[in-house]
Amino acid sequence: MPAEETIDLAACEALMRGGSKSFFAASGLLPQRVRIPAIALYAFCRVADDAIDDCGSHAGDCAQAMAALRQRLDAIYAGEPGAIIEDRAMAMVVHRYRIPRTLPEALLDGFAWDAAGRRYDTLADLHDYGARVAGSVGAMMAMVMGVRDPHALARACELGNAMQLTNIARDVGEDAANGRLYLPQSWMREAGIDPDAWLAQPVFSGALAGVIGRLLLEADRLYRLGSTGIAALPRDCRGGILAAAMIYADIGGVISAQAMNSVNRRAVVGSARKLTLLCLAKARAQLPMRCAEAEPLPGIRFLADASASAALDGPRPFARRSFDERCEWLIDLFERVSMPPRTY
Repeated sequence: MPAEETIDLAACEALMRGGSKSFFAASGLLPQRVRIPAIALYAFCRVADDAIDDCGSHAGDCAQAMAALRQRLDAIYAGEPGAIIEDRAMAMVVHRYRIPRTLPEALLDGFAWDAAGRRYDTLADLHDYGARVAGSVGAMMAMVMGVRDPHALARACELGNAMQLTNIARDVGEDAANGRLYLPQSWMREAGIDPDAWLAQPVFSGALAGVIGRLLLEADRLYRLGSTGIAALPRDCRGGILAAAMIYADIGGVISAQAMNSVNRRAVVGSARKLTLLCLAKARAQLPMRCAEAEPLPGIRFLADASASAALDGPRPFARRSFDERCEWLIDLFERVSMPPRTY
């Protein structure tokens, strides 16, 4: 690996500090050839999200930040990234793995929807959002693993959407404190809750518990469907992805055990439980179920189609690290995941 790429990726690893604990606990099971580009993808997602978050609520500032991000994406796909380390690492990944621009473009759209404070009336609307902020990442990860089967790519996007629904169910109170509401508003009205009045004074109730429980049922459906796509992954990648799915799904179990109250508390999967799930995932991944050939979830179809049609000449392998270097990476990883989490 060229020295400059090594430096870029090392800097991207530094951005993992304070990142998603669940994602990085599972990433320890991924092979190095996948873990390294995954770090680059994460770094770009992180800095792009930060750029939108930093613009505050001023529409003009957010529009300017989005325009700047799209210009950076232009440069990345032109093969001429600027001096920003994360952009250089992202360029390396998108060109090496032939990532179609539709995927990172969709991610930026999702960030723009967040900045605009968009709300979602129906479950289909929410899936459209999840496709952008999570399904796109699932598709990019699958492509890095060499997946091009359209059914497997659809399952990867659906697994991303399942995780996003779990995030939404877990963060109801935290999002409300920031003036954001992601629960389907039509579901809230059906439960007798006025979305605007509730957001002005967010309180937990039995009616709200029903809405959150309903969202978790949809997440469970997508976990079951999406997880079948793991069968299409390289054998040494299956454990890490299954672990991520199992850990995120277990967050839903914690929420259920807390009577669906994610307004006054935040569901957390403890370290011991995560370790158990990691071990179970590694064992279960050896005998995965067959990839379901179901039609894609409508909201993610454009991602699956773009991914499946992308040409792949064959990625250049990343340089192998020595055993000592891999141990050093893992030690650094566990130090970083002990920091307070920041999700995106």
